[in-house]
Amino acid sequence: MRKETDPKKDNSIGVTPSAPWRIRSMTVLNDYSFSVQFVDGMKGLVDLSGLIHEEDPGVFIVLKDSQFFKKAYIDHGAITWPGNLDLAPDAMYESIKETGKYIL
Repeated sequence: MRKETDPKKDNSIGVTPSAPWRIRSMTVLNDYSFSVQFVDGMKGLVDLSGLIHEEDPGVFIVLKDSQFFKKAYIDHGAITWPGNLDLAPDAMYESIKETGKYIL
């Protein structure tokens, strides 16, 4: 699992390196969840179990494989999996700011 250690070095086109919603670090937890920390220091929980166990999780169906789920890494401040599957960090940030959790 990769972790972004210095978001200021990320020169992604159209992405402000200091945007508070960029994820600095993450830890994969049990039950399809993560703990995350954003570049501004805010921390929270991301729970994808509801999404993954839906009848039709769409492109996220590949995440049912727990070994694949654990391959998550940070790319351009977002939680990402091989095959360009990722989560919107700005929506995650807003939810965690309000409730401490991001539940899908």
